[in-house]
Amino acid sequence: MLSRLQHKYKALMEYIVIILMIVLSLLVVVAVVYRKSGMSLSWYDEVASVLLAWLTYYASALAALTRGHIGFNGLLNAMKPSLRIPVLLIGESLILAFFILLAWVGYQVLTILGGDSLTSLTWVPTRLTQSVIPIGAVLFIIGQLLSFPDIWRQAKTEKGITGHEDVEIPEETSKNSKEVLQP
Repeated sequence: MLSRLQHKYKALMEYIVIILMIVLSLLVVVAVVYRKSGMSLSWYDEVASVLLAWLTYYASALAALTRGHIGFNGLLNAMKPSLRIPVLLIGESLILAFFILLAWVGYQVLTILGGDSLTSLTWVPTRLTQSVIPIGAVLFIIGQLLSFPDIWRQAKTEKGITGHEDVEIPEETSKNSKEVLQP
């Protein structure tokens, strides 16, 4: 059941990230065309920066689920499993505490913003654009919690935690290396 939930959550986050990337890319292309034709869009910079922030928060939540963030698995793996488990729990607790704090502070920011709106698009409330802070933090927490059982299982083994940085890059053969180096 957990695996199914992880899969559905990953698919949802991938869908959101892809949509945000497409929208941001299209916006940049449209803005360049308008600027080259001498009719710059007054709202482009503000909306593009908001979309980039949204993309960053949502992609960060996806990376939490896949454990794609920078980590120190080598340091954990160098420890005995009896020490690795408490260190893992401390690290996970600190990460969760940070994102719980971020979600709470992000929500507080939304209450402070009140009736503010974007400068160039006055009909768009700033609360909407900044809602990504608490939402992204909660999504990150969900991703972290969903991926924790796998990390927990790996940490208890002698081999330890494997991640993206553990993928080995095959060495080139000497023949291919010589071909590349020759002019």
